[in-house]
Amino acid sequence: MKTLPLQGVRIIAVEQYGAGPYGSMFLADLGAEVIKIENPAIGGDVSRQTGPFFLGDNDSYFFQTFNLNKKSLTLDLKQASGRRIFEQLVQSADAVTNNLRGDQPDKLGLTYQALKQINPKIVCGHLSAYGRDNDRANWPGYDYLMQAEAGLMSLTGEPGQPPARFGVSMVDFMTGAVASLGLTAALLGAHRTGQGRDVDVSLFDVALHQLSYPATWYLNQGHVTERLPRSAHPATVPCQLYKTADGFIFLMAMTDKFWQVLTDLLAEPKLKQPQFASLALRREQRDELTRELDAVLSTEPTAYWLEKLKGHIPCAPVLDLPQALTNPYIRDIGMVRTVPHPQQADMQILGCPIKIDGQRMAGKAAGEMGHDTQALLAELGYSAEQIAALRAEGAI
Repeated sequence: MKTLPLQGVRIIAVEQYGAGPYGSMFLADLGAEVIKIENPAIGGDVSRQTGPFFLGDNDSYFFQTFNLNKKSLTLDLKQASGRRIFEQLVQSADAVTNNLRGDQPDKLGLTYQALKQINPKIVCGHLSAYGRDNDRANWPGYDYLMQAEAGLMSLTGEPGQPPARFGVSMVDFMTGAVASLGLTAALLGAHRTGQGRDVDVSLFDVALHQLSYPATWYLNQGHVTERLPRSAHPATVPCQLYKTADGFIFLMAMTDKFWQVLTDLLAEPKLKQPQFASLALRREQRDELTRELDAVLSTEPTAYWLEKLKGHIPCAPVLDLPQALTNPYIRDIGMVRTVPHPQQADMQILGCPIKIDGQRMAGKAAGEMGHDTQALLAELGYSAEQIAALRAEGAI
């Protein structure tokens, strides 16, 4: 791909672990020059040491998952010489983004107020656990805590069982994506007006926002959405897991039209009864309908029903992790990319879900900590001797 949408945009990322790096990787995939600041005093991004699988010294598959296409600059922002380098970079940057605890951006001078005299167009993105403007600003926080307090765990899992979290850190990933959306919007505004600004996103706010329509139902009607058996939709029936001869299938007949098509394909007279004729009636008869559909679908294996229903009724098999990642479909659509790494030439990572002109972007492995320090400092005018002196004092 000759050009990418964010080509020419320079973003300084003071980030580590999951949420921030996940979001900024989209920006890097889309062509932005993302310069990842890594503190040499602590070995850089903590996720370099997140196991159990590693790629040589101070690198891991976990780290690579969230840091493709980025540059790495070792820099101690608490040292005067490190701060000076950072401010020189800000002069040529379009944005500074961080995912630090809410009280840290002010202390480290990463806000628009602190940087606007250096570059009035700079956009400052802040991703924190609880935000920067309330009494939780200095609280550390992680994805699972947000799932718990925002009510998401209470909606996950089977009725009568303990609350459950999502299988992966979806609040981290959603917050990273929302933060990058906010940053991109602010960049567009700064490009148009010449005026930068702060953009704040928090894990808690995004987690709460994911309550979506159950929140609206409760706030306006006092309705409490509860867990239903087999991951059923709270309002639409049939929309849940159903038994087959060898496992389960997820069916989603979300409209009366889909219900009509489903009953025609299944050819079971009991499903044509008037008591199932409308969405409202099916919701009232959810348990009976589950029994009837189980009885029909249990006569054949999942593969049989997928072949019969595909393209007509929204449906899917229930795959485990190995099955999901060896599914030929994901290879056909390019959702696995090979990213050469010095320690593994055929390292495979999931592809970017965004396509540009019908193509997925290529991936370049994250380099070793400080891989781009020399080149970036030389660009700022530092000599080899000055760079060596900065390294000796621990600033880089």
